[in-house]
Amino acid sequence: MKYKLLLILAVLFVTLAFWGCKGSGGGGSSLKEENFDKDASYAIGMNIGSSLAADGIFPNLDEFFQGIKDSISGGETRFDENEAIEIIRAAFNTLTEKQEAEAMQMETEAMQKGIEFLAENSKKPGVIITPSGLQYEVITETNGAKPAASDVVRVHYEGRLIDGEVFDSSYEWGNPVEFPLNGVISGWTEGLQLMGVGSKYKFYIPSELAYGSRGAGSAIPPFAPLIFEVELLEIVK
Repeated sequence: MKYKLLLILAVLFVTLAFWGCKGSGGGGSSLKEENFDKDASYAIGMNIGSSLAADGIFPNLDEFFQGIKDSISGGETRFDENEAIEIIRAAFNTLTEKQEAEAMQMETEAMQKGIEFLAENSKKPGVIITPSGLQYEVITETNGAKPAASDVVRVHYEGRLIDGEVFDSSYEWGNPVEFPLNGVISGWTEGLQLMGVGSKYKFYIPSELAYGSRGAGSAIPPFAPLIFEVELLEIVK
């Protein structure tokens, strides 16, 4: 976050310098003659605006535009360059602290939500809990061979978040998948070793046996418990 903010700060100052913050011919109060057309000028505004918005920076637009106008005109500005940098740094520090506090609050709420879901789910008839905290239900049981952690398996599966949203499904692709059992999340590595070939289980995987505080891309948030229906089709090798 700090790197991004400093990068934006540098871009803004370089851009203003390129436009002629101080001007090359003295300190007149009128704007220089335009040398970017309407579309290019708008595109510059878009670029700066999207960069700021991407980091949650929403300045007072009246003051923002006034600062740009005063700088481009070469006239008197409210602050000198050093004062401006310190004011921006202080604002960025305040913003960063606020965003970090909000992120910590969201993480705490997500963890608590996951804990409450798994606690309630563990009370359902047919749910079995392993020592690691993995929960599972048997949908279809067979006497087929069970894989070892070093095996490659072939499965069909569907993955959901606890709100029911499907984030991944081999059924939707129309093809099962193969993978080494020791190369996936630990909830899968443990759970599939309980299954015989031909079995179908439903796993309720705590976040610490899945993607933990990292999450996985935009599909799986940090600290999310995951629900999988998994059908073990074959032990490939």
